[in-house]
Amino acid sequence: MKKLLAGALALGLSAGVANAASHADDITLQLKWVTQAQFAGYYVALDKGFYEKEGLNVTIKPGGPDIAPEQIIAGDGADVITTWMAAGLAARERGIPLVNIAQPFKTGGLQVNCLKSSGVSSPDDFAGKTMGVWFFGNEYPFYAWMASLGLETDGADDNGVTVIKQAFSADPLIQGQADCISTMTYNEYRQILQAGIGEDELVTFNYLNMGFGMLEDGLYVKEDRLEDPEFADQMVRFVRASMKGWKYAEENPEEAAEIVLDNDETGAQTLDHQIYMMGEVAKLTAGSNGELDPADYKQTVATLLSAISAENAAITKQPEGAWTHAITDEALK
Repeated sequence: MKKLLAGALALGLSAGVANAASHADDITLQLKWVTQAQFAGYYVALDKGFYEKEGLNVTIKPGGPDIAPEQIIAGDGADVITTWMAAGLAARERGIPLVNIAQPFKTGGLQVNCLKSSGVSSPDDFAGKTMGVWFFGNEYPFYAWMASLGLETDGADDNGVTVIKQAFSADPLIQGQADCISTMTYNEYRQILQAGIGEDELVTFNYLNMGFGMLEDGLYVKEDRLEDPEFADQMVRFVRASMKGWKYAEENPEEAAEIVLDNDETGAQTLDHQIYMMGEVAKLTAGSNGELDPADYKQTVATLLSAISAENAAITKQPEGAWTHAITDEALK
């Protein structure tokens, strides 16, 4: 596949330069979630003209609780999406040929927070507890972890946990509906603290620290489209501009937060929270130039395959052709 892409890029680069000079290529990016600093690099690249300088006219479509980016791109509703690798690999195995072309997030922010008052101090205490879990592809790390602990997830007996479908908020913990919930370091964790629950009242389990880290926000396209030299060249320019946006956001977090807020058409976000989020997200993108680290990919796959016997396993076999360096190799020149 890499040789094929290299050939396509060689043919497309000179044409891409000419095209950029004559007209802007339209690109639609579908986000995994709503407009927030989790996606600051793309909004910064749009606002600062980085995409325009690359000859691209980029439309950014926010996600939401009922939007699965994998389904959007499968139906040709986007050219490129942001999603977690677990969801991307699961979609690939189920017939949507997604390929990771870049990995802006070097590390992940997924964790589980439990109330100490629930009696949880370690994973040994999970049995019999109620756990809030996100779905739409976010559940795969959780099920892999539970499988490794030998815990059932149907709540049928004391050797398992009861799973509730958690909305993307900290409400189940705050309102006493769950003993533990899913949180991101840059979002829901702060919601818990702002609700008056102190850090000393919480037990935090970070998926990476527990050995179940998975690559989070990466950029994915459909494999067959990379055979088109013009599209491959567009993605080179898109990734190059996007990473420029991410590095600018890391260095200018308050300005980046303001840019995100300017693009929030719902009016639901606040500057204070977006500044906080940008500071935490910058910790996850730090050290990444956009190129996928094969070792991180292997860890993600190993984690997913460890739950191969679970009913909710993301994948059941070793993926093939699920990522490429062809785009970042050109973008980083």
